[in-house]
Amino acid sequence: MTRARLSPTSLLLAGASLLALFVLIAATTSSNDFLFIPDTAKPVASKVTVEGGDEPENGGGIYFVDVSLRKARWLERLLPFLRPDGSSLVPQHAVTSPGESFAEQRAQARVDMSRSEQVAAAVALEAAGYPVKTTPTGVVVEGVATDAPAASVLEPDDVIIGAAGKPVKTVAQLRAVLAPLAPGDSVALRLRRDGQTLDRTVETVRSPSEPKRAIIGISATEDARIQLPRKVNIDLGDVGGPSAGLPFALQVYQELGKDVDRGLRVAATGEIQLDGSILPVGGLKQKTVGVRHADADVFLVPAGDNAATARRYAGGLRIIPVESFRQALRVLKTLPQK
Repeated sequence: MTRARLSPTSLLLAGASLLALFVLIAATTSSNDFLFIPDTAKPVASKVTVEGGDEPENGGGIYFVDVSLRKARWLERLLPFLRPDGSSLVPQHAVTSPGESFAEQRAQARVDMSRSEQVAAAVALEAAGYPVKTTPTGVVVEGVATDAPAASVLEPDDVIIGAAGKPVKTVAQLRAVLAPLAPGDSVALRLRRDGQTLDRTVETVRSPSEPKRAIIGISATEDARIQLPRKVNIDLGDVGGPSAGLPFALQVYQELGKDVDRGLRVAATGEIQLDGSILPVGGLKQKTVGVRHADADVFLVPAGDNAATARRYAGGLRIIPVESFRQALRVLKTLPQK
């Protein structure tokens, strides 16, 4: 019996067909990892309305910048040169918490955005001399480090109202309670979750930047009841997250008749707190690229690691690190009028 043999040409064609099938599948199938992709910075003026506001017309503008996020295709994961310019591949656990879907993460991001809008309006109005009534009610858990013991105890949107038997209404109060602890010590927490009050115990971990300091391993902001003297409406549509707090506040302040941008294209990013402090945010590489694409004159970013990352990708863009809203106003006031 004679066994049929495939010719070299047939083998080559079969191999090429298999390779083409593999490439097609890899190019159209999503992996579990995500891509952070730059998005061009945009003016925020059309997204913000202040009752009785009157923005100066000087040719400049306040710009916000977002980062596009989508799942990476397998081929993009394997071959970095196929990824969009300026993008970064990030693992799933850096985007979603354990047991959390991407849809749930986006929903939480929209909640964070809504809270950021309120806080930004309050900070801007107060800086302009308007009476703003704010009553802190607790510390909101925005995210939990996946490698911290707290990941199995706390959930996004939990509100911490007590720690070590002491009431907690602000981030500063929570830090004060944790200050005497050593990394590895446990702390009793009282939480609000879905209308219920819960008691939980969490083991602390060492701070990455200060190894002797104990932290819970969360990103947090403050929950508060806010009463504004003027109606402020901010709507970025489907954009989520708290990182546009600083540009929101700058735009509200400008619409109160203040010349904030001085005729410049002023881009900004940073989460804003009720006391006006500016907290770090993610995606600085992509945001810096997006600001460059918008031909902005300056880019205000949170001081520290955020500013260092922004400078790495700035090219000729001027990076201005800030720690508070009032500092941002002071720095902008020193810039030459355009």
